[in-house]
Amino acid sequence: MTQTQGSLLWKITDYAYRADPYPIYAELRKTPVLHEEKGPYVVSTYWEVHALLHDPRISSDARNLDPRAADLVAEEEDPGLPPSFLRLDPPEHDRLRGLAMSPFGPPHTPRRIHDMRGELSRIIAELIDGFEGRDRIDLVDHFAYPFPVTVICRLLGVPREDEPRFHTWADILAISLDPDPGKDPAERQRVTRQARTELGLYLSELIEERRRAPGDDMLSALVAGHGPEGRMTHAELLSTASLLLVAGHETSVNLITNGMLTLLRNPDVLARLREVPHLVVPMVEELLRFDPPVQMLPQRTPLADIDIAGVTIPKGASVWLMLASGNRDPQRFPDPDRFDPRRKDNQHLGFGSGIHYCFGAPLARLEAQLALTELARRLDNPRLLEDPPTYRRNAVLRGPRHLNIALDGLRKAGG
Repeated sequence: MTQTQGSLLWKITDYAYRADPYPIYAELRKTPVLHEEKGPYVVSTYWEVHALLHDPRISSDARNLDPRAADLVAEEEDPGLPPSFLRLDPPEHDRLRGLAMSPFGPPHTPRRIHDMRGELSRIIAELIDGFEGRDRIDLVDHFAYPFPVTVICRLLGVPREDEPRFHTWADILAISLDPDPGKDPAERQRVTRQARTELGLYLSELIEERRRAPGDDMLSALVAGHGPEGRMTHAELLSTASLLLVAGHETSVNLITNGMLTLLRNPDVLARLREVPHLVVPMVEELLRFDPPVQMLPQRTPLADIDIAGVTIPKGASVWLMLASGNRDPQRFPDPDRFDPRRKDNQHLGFGSGIHYCFGAPLARLEAQLALTELARRLDNPRLLEDPPTYRRNAVLRGPRHLNIALDGLRKAGG
């Protein structure tokens, strides 16, 4: 391994490259499976990432990691709770995911997401109305953060007065996903575990309330629900609800913020969206390819030695699957560094693939479609005040921490 290649692994998580990691990914793709001594195996090309996402020999369960590789993976979940289905393999993954999916959407509850359109539109309108009288906004603080956390809280049945607490917990737990070798691991674990403890205590109380007095929210359905293999235990309910908070919130924050940043950098597309709103559907798919909210999956391991792209990845090794790099692979997408809302055959990896495909994808897509359409329609002459913006430190869930926008005013709602 040359020094140049070896340095690429560090650059993936180096904050200096957060604003534009794509040149680093282009270098990575020259070595589709990169490995430096004692480091993870980094897979960066589309077909190889896609193949491993569908390979039953690739495990998502950290307990299958070789102990020598475990330090390369950030502690992502509460060690006092069973792993969420995101961190499990079949058959346990299938059991828990099936129970979680049942009240969330198709095939068991096919209209839950569709029937939220009105509520989502009302939340969006209220947030944008709050821009009245401003000539500049921070899209993250004033819109992209409060919108999805409000949605996931309403979905779970969290009282509105408690929503700000969820914002804080979601942010801390999202940061814990980042493989950041420069941080003090002891302090990082302390802050993360405190947030998990507070969230767990809160959710425990909420679950017991839903047992006594069920509502029409998703948490009530999870508490009452059962499948052929039984129902979730209390600990499994806590793990699943915590996962829904982070997965249901952080992905949408970055999708909306990255999306608006891309549109402001492409004003012709923004103007076109304002004139032809239905173009938002393929546009969001292209955003998921071009600048996805989840850049990589740094927590996979083989259950057996796997040969891929001329490299043998040994059983128990740490594997990082670079979704965002695969999305820019010229062997799969022509002219991949160009943002093209009319792109055909756009089978991107923005929500992953295989059995761990993001089960919240329908909600995230709808949130982004409604939010970006309404922002394009109502913001009068929006323009970036800072480019590149200040990014969050997280390399996994990558997005701007602030997106400061100037505007000349607001167009009327419904106008």
